[in-house]
Amino acid sequence: MIGTEKVEKTLASLNDKDRPDGIYVLGGALMRSNRNLITRFALNGRLPATYFQKEPVDVGGLMHYGVDMEANYRRVAYYVDKILKGAKPADLPVEQPTKFELIINLKTAKQIGLTVPPNVLARADRVIR
Repeated sequence: MIGTEKVEKTLASLNDKDRPDGIYVLGGALMRSNRNLITRFALNGRLPATYFQKEPVDVGGLMHYGVDMEANYRRVAYYVDKILKGAKPADLPVEQPTKFELIINLKTAKQIGLTVPPNVLARADRVIR
């Protein structure tokens, strides 16, 4: 895996003095290829972890809040269609994401001793029980 030794070394260096209260895991190849390692670290350390990508939540990550990538890809298809029909890319407006998603893994919350408030659960797009 990409950079596994560095990720392991970094995680191992987080002793009691440097132990975080939680972690936010960014996206990218390094994080994606080490997601199981990072997720295990968070679970074993009983650390709340939020992930840039939603896939780690399916393997034990606590939560994901971020852009709905499927909605973004649909907008990309719309732009590709416009360009293929003759629109100039420079004439098309720049868009920002408008759809975000919140996914919560309640099994993980219970495992790390965290109670997720009902109002947060009510806002979730998906809850893993």
